[in-house]
Amino acid sequence: MTEDENYFPESVAATYDESSAAMFTPEAVDPAVAVLAGLAGAGRALELGIGTGRIALPLAGRGIEVHGIELSPAMADRLRAKPGGEAIGVTLGDFATTRAPGTFSVAYLVFNTIMNLTSQDAQVDCFRNVAAHLEPGGTFVIEVAVPQLRRLPPGQNTVPFHVGETRLGFDTYDTATQAMASHHVHVVDGRGSFRSIPFRYVWPAELDLMARLAGMRLRDRWADWSGAPFTAESESHVSVWEKTEG
Repeated sequence: MTEDENYFPESVAATYDESSAAMFTPEAVDPAVAVLAGLAGAGRALELGIGTGRIALPLAGRGIEVHGIELSPAMADRLRAKPGGEAIGVTLGDFATTRAPGTFSVAYLVFNTIMNLTSQDAQVDCFRNVAAHLEPGGTFVIEVAVPQLRRLPPGQNTVPFHVGETRLGFDTYDTATQAMASHHVHVVDGRGSFRSIPFRYVWPAELDLMARLAGMRLRDRWADWSGAPFTAESESHVSVWEKTEG
């Protein structure tokens, strides 16, 4: 597996926690873990794109058995090196198609990770893969941003999300294909670096249809992990689909 194939090689994994520090705070982690622990109950939890264990480790700390699927060996190595990481099983592979052992009460994709699948077919396959892992009545949870197309001026395709002296970040959108990319420029000691990551943005209603195709139905949708109502002004959503009996 090359660096270009997984976008999270050792060079990214080595600084991932620091570069995403805001997502590792108790304010960001604890509400998500509380919801997922409640959905898992006495069962097992499956994290797709488990990464370095931001959610999996505190969830396991609540007594939930957690297993992960992860494309990047470097990210999985970072998880295993953390206290408690050795107790979390990780299956390496593409979470759209890779099977993990056993069945689960809850499966989840957080922090926009569903968009790492860059085609509609792959996103549909992900829902079907999750359904195959879930026990009847099990739930699938996705946390993802709402596409920010309302911020696009006519004739433009770029939305900045961070502008600073040492860092610049902007998203580009192709509204014909729903392809997008996040571009990151960093300046250290007067030298700049550039990194671009491809995504496919996806609408809430589109996700609901993918769930229906996989034998799941929407149970809940909130603006965030606190359960705030999802409205036309919400910039993200947490959605919960339930696998139908049988």
